[in-house]
Amino acid sequence: MKAAALLLSLLTGLSSQAVLAQSVGLAGILGGKALLVVDGAPPKAVAAGESYKGVKVLSMQADAALVETDTHRFTVRLGEAPSGLSAEGSPTGATRIVLTAGSGGHFFTTAQINGASVQSVVDTGATAVSISTSQADLIGVKYRNSAPRLLSTANGMVPAWPVKLHSLRVGDVTLYGVDALVSSGEMPFVLLGNSFLGHFQMTRTNDQMVLEKRY
Repeated sequence: MKAAALLLSLLTGLSSQAVLAQSVGLAGILGGKALLVVDGAPPKAVAAGESYKGVKVLSMQADAALVETDTHRFTVRLGEAPSGLSAEGSPTGATRIVLTAGSGGHFFTTAQINGASVQSVVDTGATAVSISTSQADLIGVKYRNSAPRLLSTANGMVPAWPVKLHSLRVGDVTLYGVDALVSSGEMPFVLLGNSFLGHFQMTRTNDQMVLEKRY
């Protein structure tokens, strides 16, 4: 009985260690490898497809890497503080976005789609996040494996392909699995429509918009 109790205690301890909080940072990109800093350890060069301390590198940009643990995917960026993971494996961090209106009262911001930076604008009249085909091709969003549908735009009806974005980040807040449309109509900006905005409680005061994440 004592041996069984001791074994159970050891297994419980190991299980607890497996879900301890973890931090992941990016020290740089070197020779096509991401220099990952995991739990404060010295940077380790990790290529796409390789893992280090339970963190797998999926892809890299010039200043960011998309990584994956057993339970979550997220982007780490050069120069940012390490991303903390809670015991459930979800990144801790901000749930609030503050935007300031630009010329014409529009809310422009730089967003990251699947780790790639794009210029975007809030559009409460758009059903979904909307991306032009040229933008999608540039940042590597695959869309032609789905059937297009007609989308009504200011320039008339144009074909649009429904897609699901792996990640969409604005400010310090990242959403995963966001529905979007890739439109054949040319647009100078990605439209942040209601498939993104619907995750937030929106408050506007004069030229400031605050988005508080609801889920």
